Amino acid sequence: MTKIYVKKFGGTSVGTFERIEAVADAIAKAHFEGERQVLVLSAMAGETNRLYAMAANIDPLAPARELDMLVSAGEQVSIALMSIALARRGINARSLLGSQVKVRTNSQFGRASIESVDTGLLMQLLDDGAVPVIAGFQGVNEQGDVTTLGRGGSDTTAVAIAAALDAAECQIFTDVTGVFTTDPNIDPDAQKLDSISFEAMYEMARQGAKVLHPDSVACARRHGVVLRVLSSFESGSGTLIRFDEPEHSGSGIVGIAVTRGQGLVSVAGLVDQPQAEVALFQALANASVDTDLVVQLADEKALAFTLAQGALDRVLTLIDRLALEQPLAEVRHESPLAKVSLVSTGKAVMAEVGARVTELLEAQNIRVKLLSTSEIKLSVVIDEVHLQHAVRSLHRAFDLNKV
Repeated sequence: MTKIYVKKFGGTSVGTFERIEAVADAIAKAHFEGERQVLVLSAMAGETNRLYAMAANIDPLAPARELDMLVSAGEQVSIALMSIALARRGINARSLLGSQVKVRTNSQFGRASIESVDTGLLMQLLDDGAVPVIAGFQGVNEQGDVTTLGRGGSDTTAVAIAAALDAAECQIFTDVTGVFTTDPNIDPDAQKLDSISFEAMYEMARQGAKVLHPDSVACARRHGVVLRVLSSFESGSGTLIRFDEPEHSGSGIVGIAVTRGQGLVSVAGLVDQPQAEVALFQALANASVDTDLVVQLADEKALAFTLAQGALDRVLTLIDRLALEQPLAEVRHESPLAKVSLVSTGKAVMAEVGARVTELLEAQNIRVKLLSTSEIKLSVVIDEVHLQHAVRSLHRAFDLNKV
């Protein structure tokens, strides 16, 4: 039996008619060479943002169910256009919504999780020589409501379908040639990695590397799906996400991920007030505010956390209200900040890495405002204005320009 390849194409890969035609050419070539393919498509670049903006013009607080119904339409356009392009090339292509494939999810609108994928229709189409073209980012709950998986959710759709079909590979096609040691737009010396472990890739994705959604990496690792990142703009072998640990730089650091547009909030008086701390984070959760790094500042007896800069005003208002009920002390905030995260193979001693990073940055008058470590990751928060200089310096210091 010929192997099955699940191929996901992101918004930039299908962002124009010319890009759709180019992808269709590549799919047609593989098809006529005998490859069995299942495509998963995102909406055309910018389309999801346009749909969200349309809803906001009517109601900035639109019901989550209706938002999912609206924004899921973007993928319907791209899969239909791709199927038309393939049909013109003599291929029996079938565009399919998540509900038609029976991508079953829970009912958490806007951030649903896939629970199962029915492969019956897909296998029937493949056996008939057809190419299924599936809308990513969306599914359907038990009540038949359309759900979406959150930004980047098409990656997870592709991985879940690859797992259900026991595909040979799940190939994520994007606008870069693979996974790099850092963002090439920040440091031109960034190197493409031929391979990277699932653990390191998951951490890179969580810390801001945009090439893969972290949920898709976790899903692939859990189900044993072979995952590869490729470019839809040029040929190449891309980056293979491996189940073992490939060799990397002698420093033990795999790469540097960045997250821009961060805010930092510190609330004094929480360290000795566990009830107030619980109340604060419960209030943040109720307001759907995602916090990132959470660190105790022992000298100030304060708790500090980072969050998206856009949520800062809302959080400060929420804290003001909470202070009427809880014994909160001084509240400080800063923005715009950036988070810089060094991801390791697990061989590097992160305490030593932290000392080296702090010393290197402070020697260049870049103040580390917050530092957090885990087994394979170290993150520092700095002023965003210093981001490029900091990343380039760290990239060189840890020999990532020589991978």
